[in-house]
Amino acid sequence: MKVGVITLLQETNTFIAEATTLRHFEENLLLTGEPVRAAFADASHEVGGMFAGLDQAGIEAVPIFATRALPFGTVTDETYATLKSRLMDALASAGPLDGLLLAPHGATVSASVRDVDGDWMSAVRAHVGPELPIIASADPHANLTPTMVAAVNGLTAYRTNPHIDQKARGLEAASLMARTLRGEIRPVVAAAFPPTVMNIDRQCTDEEPCQSLCRRFEELRQRPGILSASLFLGFPYADVPEMGSAVLVVADGDRQLAERSALELGTLLWDRRADFVANLISPADGIEQARTLPGPVCLLDMGDNVGGGSAADGTTLIHELHRRRLGPAFACLSDPEAVRRADAAGAGAKLSLRVGGKTDDLHGPPLEARFTVLQLNDGRFEEPEARHGGIRHYDQGRTAVVRTDDGLTLMLTTRRMVPFSLHQLTDFGIDPKSFQYIIAKGVNAPLAAYKPVCPSILRVNTPGSTTADIESLTYHERRRPLYPFEHDTQWTPCVGRL
Repeated sequence: MKVGVITLLQETNTFIAEATTLRHFEENLLLTGEPVRAAFADASHEVGGMFAGLDQAGIEAVPIFATRALPFGTVTDETYATLKSRLMDALASAGPLDGLLLAPHGATVSASVRDVDGDWMSAVRAHVGPELPIIASADPHANLTPTMVAAVNGLTAYRTNPHIDQKARGLEAASLMARTLRGEIRPVVAAAFPPTVMNIDRQCTDEEPCQSLCRRFEELRQRPGILSASLFLGFPYADVPEMGSAVLVVADGDRQLAERSALELGTLLWDRRADFVANLISPADGIEQARTLPGPVCLLDMGDNVGGGSAADGTTLIHELHRRRLGPAFACLSDPEAVRRADAAGAGAKLSLRVGGKTDDLHGPPLEARFTVLQLNDGRFEEPEARHGGIRHYDQGRTAVVRTDDGLTLMLTTRRMVPFSLHQLTDFGIDPKSFQYIIAKGVNAPLAAYKPVCPSILRVNTPGSTTADIESLTYHERRRPLYPFEHDTQWTPCVGRL
């Protein structure tokens, strides 16, 4: 038997003015055919899990198409048309298949196609016909849509945030496919879409309120006839009609069981909606709290969350630390111009730099200070363990590490880089335990990397394109009413529709 593997991954922040283009995918990952297998062979990623699971089941995996771009702005129509065309051409060239494993992100948006994942998944379904089994995995930050659900026989989302179980979910998807092809199960899906949004700062699955909610999902997974159950946290920075949280259940041949179970979980989520409203700390209050905590203190810069598409050059917290001369402190900024100047000066040089705050006026003004260039490097590092995103090999471009006389150390990168790996520091000889304050530009994703070295962690509501104060954002396309934007929102529990 032969099962094809396809993935298209990008988390789209529609509040970012700059668009995602084909270049962003080419710089990260854009492959067809056999190179897809090699790209994921050693990664803690769902696609790696799919290949491994099919191999364990004695099924030939057929790598078809894989592309990924870091979270950023709306995908241009031309870019999406190119990606979809290449995907469909690769599928047409793959030959006869017995099944397909798909790995969408679930929150990809183009200028004209607001449900990109539903669109390309539906095109795949139309190409192979209604009988071929399709099993998919997805990021729990997907804004799940009825169109996505209708395209598949089974769907599973990562169960952890930070996402450290991606490979396990790929193995799960492959197992469901193998059992389906052997005639052992007949998966059917049902989803519920209560009109509620989980704030990003309440989405860590190891913390309340998510932790106890996730336990209820695990209890349901143990029931007879249930094959899988998934919580979709949602992605509030994609202004689309389907934006919000959702639940999905896969049952074995019993659609009524799938629907009843989805309704049960959807009602549970709806009943607890008030638990997922933001708990916000201002930058000034965050720094005051941090001063009383054992270090290193990880300050999570929520408004400049690179994993949510932000610019990676926010300076709000850096200014607070620098103004108060608090340290030693560390932060990473994307600033190609400053890297070039430091590179030209050379290691050991002292120079004045104007760093950060150059992408837009949302993330704080540039910091002007005098720095010593500590080191210059190629910006490549490797993460061997399972970390958020499932990425092993990273490349942040030419990188300069600089430091002020009062102990502010900045890693300046040519490319935006997500703070998913501690090897971003340690591979370049930087000891995270040598700092009292570490700024990580994220909300939950950095936790898997930084918890082992930071006894104290604070989420700080900084301004920016990923502000945790989502009620301050101007939405045009989201459904209405939607909690918590409209506090009097009502929901008549149902499955299958928004």
